[in-house]
Amino acid sequence: MKPHALAAAALALSSLAMAGLPARAATAAPAVATAAVDHAAVARHYAALVHASYSDTLAAARDLQSAIDSFVKAPSAEGLDKARKAWLDAREFYGQTEAFRFYGGPIDDDKGPEGRLNAWPLDEAYVDYVTGKPQAGMVNNAKFKITKAALAKANERGGEENISAGWHAIEFLLWGQDQSETGPGNRPFDDYVVGKGQNAERRAQYLTVATALLVDDLGAVSKAWEPGAKNYRAKFEQGGKESVRKIIVGLGSLSRGELSGERMEVALNSQDQEDEHSCFSDNTHRDITNNARGIQNVWLGQYTRRDGSKVEGPGLRDLVAVKNPALAEKATAQIADSVKGAEAIPAPFDRAIVKGSAGRPVIEKTVASLVAQSKLLVESASAVGIAKLTLVEP
Repeated sequence: MKPHALAAAALALSSLAMAGLPARAATAAPAVATAAVDHAAVARHYAALVHASYSDTLAAARDLQSAIDSFVKAPSAEGLDKARKAWLDAREFYGQTEAFRFYGGPIDDDKGPEGRLNAWPLDEAYVDYVTGKPQAGMVNNAKFKITKAALAKANERGGEENISAGWHAIEFLLWGQDQSETGPGNRPFDDYVVGKGQNAERRAQYLTVATALLVDDLGAVSKAWEPGAKNYRAKFEQGGKESVRKIIVGLGSLSRGELSGERMEVALNSQDQEDEHSCFSDNTHRDITNNARGIQNVWLGQYTRRDGSKVEGPGLRDLVAVKNPALAEKATAQIADSVKGAEAIPAPFDRAIVKGSAGRPVIEKTVASLVAQSKLLVESASAVGIAKLTLVEP
């Protein structure tokens, strides 16, 4: 998310009535027998799905860590390419976990690590050199001691774009500034070769330590959702209707406030590369797709793991279908439309947002679909006995 605070509004269900939305054809029938579905069953399965998602993300981040360790030990163009690919692979899984936010869970409660995991946009000069400022950043400041504690403390210190840690700091250290209209950044591997890159040893240390901190933070979040422990998951599984309320808050807030709002509408309005999520790697189109898919995972109660196995069980769709089958079908179709729309957004995103580009209408259509699904999610909450939600708005 952008590190600045997003406004939260308590929305009465009646304010989001759906009378004006067109009816949609049904897609898939509920996967779980409706007689077996209640709030408790949905909360329990959600917890299992969350743990599987974070576990896969953690495993992918450890693969990234291994690739980076190999690269900094013997810098080469091939090693840098492998590290970049590992970052992209790990983002596929992390992007789907964004649906587990916005209700004060382990990822983003008062002590949660979200702000140093995925905060953006990032002031590149806070971390390393940029064009016209060869001495910029903590990498080039010999007085700055590069440790996990120091990077965590420096994150957002003195300004909300002063991002020192997380996915996007690592992304910048791997790709460098994106100064191309047709592709991502192109940081030379020589930046990490002692004797060629200025402060190459410190840059390698920074990249290594930032990645270790990322792995630590993901490990802590994953542990909070482990089964059979006295942790957040144990309390969540006992939460019944309140836990379902939190689930819907997460999906609705990501749909409207964060994904369609902060991550898409802001960029459409500004047409500024700095307002795209993964601007150094040009991976924003995949971020959007995986965020949309994460919403779909929770709605359906289904998730495809790294090894290809399936996590399946009662999802929100099945719970809503008990009370209002037509609404469940409509929301399922709308959410599928959003995923399809996101998948159609062309890369690079920073060119697709420009007025007159072929990609801009695709983004606008996806935004509209996400806004529509957020309203259906609010209506779904009402159907399952949840009278009021607090959603993040753009």
